[in-house]
Formats: sequence, C-alpha cells, structure tokens
Amino acid sequence: MFARPPAERLLVIAFALTFYCLGTTFFEAFVNYRTWPLIGAAEFRAYHRALTPLVVKVMLIPIAVYFVSLLALLVLRPASAPWWALATSLGLLLIAIVSSACIQIPIQTTLGRDGLSQPLIERLIVSDLALRKVPLALNALLWLALFWRRA
Repeated sequence: MFARPPAERLLVIAFALTFYCLGTTFFEAFVNYRTWPLIGAAEFRAYHRALTPLVVKVMLIPIAVYFVSLLALLVLRPASAPWWALATSLGLLLIAIVSSACIQIPIQTTLGRDGLSQPLIERLIVSDLALRKVPLALNALLWLALFWRRA
C-alpha cells in the first residue's frame, strides 16, 4: 500500500471509510435507537448526554474525515477512479450529512434536552433509514463496483 502514489492510498482510505461510516450508522440505527425506549424516562436524558460525545468521536469525526478525503480525491483524482464515481459518492455522502444536520441532530438535541420521546425516536428511525442508510448503502455499492472494476 505504501508504494502507491498518495492519491491511490487516499482512495483505499476512502474505501475503508465508506464501510466504516456505513457500519457505525447501522449500529446506531439498529442498536441504539431501537433500545432507547427500554431506558427509563428518568435516566434517558443523562444517558443521552453521556452518549453524545461518544457518537461525535466514533461517527461524526470519521464522516468529516471521509468528506474531506472525497474532496481531496476529486482534486488529486487517481486515474483508476472516474470523476463521476467520486462526485456521485460525495453527493450521496452529502445527502446523509445534510439529513443529519437538518433532521437527525435537531431531534437528538430535543431528546437530550427534553428526554425520552417515542414519537421523536420513531421519526429519527424513519428519517435515518430514508435519508442516511439508503444513500450510504448506495455509496457502499458504488465503491464495491469501483474496486471490483479495478481488480
């Protein structure tokens, strides 16, 4: 890997981040969100506030690094990565990021401030599936096709 040009190494890093970010968002949606109603209402706010900084470290920072790596790849584009594939990947990631900023984070903020709310959790699950899971899963398929083509 280290004998490759920097753009090729960055391509491999972006490939890994594609699946890391997809995996962490699936974990959050299918483990965290679905078990929150089992936490007592009195304990939920403290739990949610303790969880938030961990989510930033494990999910949000890697997604930011992934975003920057895609921007860098558009500039440094290795010959083995078509521009349209990198631009599509960035677009799919942006759908998830904008959804997070406009829908999921405001819901999370309300949950942290007001406490447990089953309707908000259900809204979080539905919007997360449609606007984060689907684009990130399509993005993963795009990267699989890109690397399959390279093989």
